[in-house]
Amino acid sequence: MKTYLPIVAFLLTFCSVAQTKYSNEFLNIGVDAAALGMSNSVVSHTADVNSGYWNPAGLVNLEDNELALLHSNYFANIANYNYIAFAKPLDDRSTVAISLIRFGVDDILDTTQLIDDQGNINYDRVSLFSTADYALTFSYARRLPLDGFSYGINAKVVRRIIGDFANSWGFGLDAGIQFETKNSWKFGLMARDITTTFNAWSFDDEKLANIQNAIEGQNQTVPEDTELTIPKLQIGLSKKFVFRYDYSLLTSFDLNVRFEQNNDIISTSFASINPALGLEFGYTDLVFLRAGVGNFQNELQIDNSEDLSFQPSLGLGFKYRGIQIDYAFTDIGDQSVALYSNVFSLKLDFSIFR
Repeated sequence: MKTYLPIVAFLLTFCSVAQTKYSNEFLNIGVDAAALGMSNSVVSHTADVNSGYWNPAGLVNLEDNELALLHSNYFANIANYNYIAFAKPLDDRSTVAISLIRFGVDDILDTTQLIDDQGNINYDRVSLFSTADYALTFSYARRLPLDGFSYGINAKVVRRIIGDFANSWGFGLDAGIQFETKNSWKFGLMARDITTTFNAWSFDDEKLANIQNAIEGQNQTVPEDTELTIPKLQIGLSKKFVFRYDYSLLTSFDLNVRFEQNNDIISTSFASINPALGLEFGYTDLVFLRAGVGNFQNELQIDNSEDLSFQPSLGLGFKYRGIQIDYAFTDIGDQSVALYSNVFSLKLDFSIFR
């Protein structure tokens, strides 16, 4: 009977693949249910504490301290995604923020020692471990002397842990700008991992060597100890329309650019582009209804044909005296390979305490 740890083998193999394309993918999930309800097309108009993630240039719009919290489950509640952020204006031209993201799978069964040296099954030798990804981000934003322009910078520290088997530290920078015209059109640019985020892995060779029936190069592969995240761009355009004072409609369009060839709807050897569209209908700045569509992919079928898939989303929001509660329902109708998710977030404006 062959007994080994499939999850560890998968995670280590994933790390190996991630050296060229999919490193630190948990940082692409997004934060804030309001943004997720608009399919993440918020880079041009984000203007609160969550701007530290979407586009730090938007932090300059804060009038007081803000706190944000988010929780969601993925993969049929197997994985937990949590986020907390705090932002503080320094003056009327600059703002700082700090945020923490954790994406983890807890209580994984470690069956590497299930069978002892005599071939007997001993369930007392089964233990639990967790795999988790952390990202701590420090943000700074400032208005430029040019009217309507602002910029922001993120410094990220990434920590990834796979039980006692492997762990890594990573560092990287993001930069963003926003511009608002006199007729209220807003433009945004967010450049992620502009320095090519670097992750350095270390492995417990003794722990890996003790995995039963693991054969190097066959059912277990230890990847290289260096992982790089290539830069990405998000370009956005938005405008808010107000009707009869009480009603508003925010329209937003984003282009997500990766410098690689993949299954995006527009893909070349130099870059791949994926559009996203979001809408937000508001009533008296109190109740919000949101919708969006994005993540357009050319999926290869069994018969070698390609079908276009996409990921729609819906959202609701309620804001009252500095307290905002948002909900997003993503992947409606199972249009993408990811399972649908229910996302809740809370935002608190400290002005309510004044």
